[in-house]
Amino acid sequence: MENTEKITSETQNKYIKALMDISRAITSDLYIEDILKLIVMVTAGVTGLEICSLWLVDESENPKKIHLKATQSIDPDYVKDRSLNLNEGIVGYVVTHKRPCIVMDVLKEPMFKEKDMAKKLGLVSMLSVPLQVKDEKVVGVFNCFTAHPHKFSETEVNMITTVANQAALAILNTELMVKTKVIQEELETRKIVERAKELLMRRRNKTGEEAYLWIRKRSMDTRKSMRCVAEAILLSEELDIDL
Repeated sequence: MENTEKITSETQNKYIKALMDISRAITSDLYIEDILKLIVMVTAGVTGLEICSLWLVDESENPKKIHLKATQSIDPDYVKDRSLNLNEGIVGYVVTHKRPCIVMDVLKEPMFKEKDMAKKLGLVSMLSVPLQVKDEKVVGVFNCFTAHPHKFSETEVNMITTVANQAALAILNTELMVKTKVIQEELETRKIVERAKELLMRRRNKTGEEAYLWIRKRSMDTRKSMRCVAEAILLSEELDIDL
């Protein structure tokens, strides 16, 4: 990467193409892990950066941690399972302060925690930006490293931030899809259980509450979900089998 504010039109065109590739990936059927891997590989390829990596905040942990989720690096020292607390390192700083951080030399930066690894891999300058969409919370961090001293320009920071925002969008879209699927499955289960209740009320002269309790007890006794029990009840009606 050139150590100047001026970015050539060729580089800008590469960024635009990279963003188009990422946008297509977000709307594809790829799993989120594949999308994140594609994002770091495309970005590293376009920029010539030594290492690009994506870290995600795990909301399920207490206290919350940030885990390395994707990188184009194949070095075992970098790709090993790594995590940081929200108050640790450059990554933790970017998450909690919600703004980019630029380091000219990671070996001289007190906040940078992995100096031995950086020395071994020859990492020097670093740009770290939050994965954020508009005013949403930070869901992760996008790290970029060079193999030589490099002063990241405002244009470069803006370009990398755009890529990070695309990654955040992919993550949020995936979470929304999962939530939507869960809600749809829950609604479908309720409909099936309700139909089974009505069948029991009619065939066994039970009240609605009694029918529901019968299905729940059957579910507990057989260690099967209430949906499975309800579907079996409905199947018995189709096959004209007495329960």
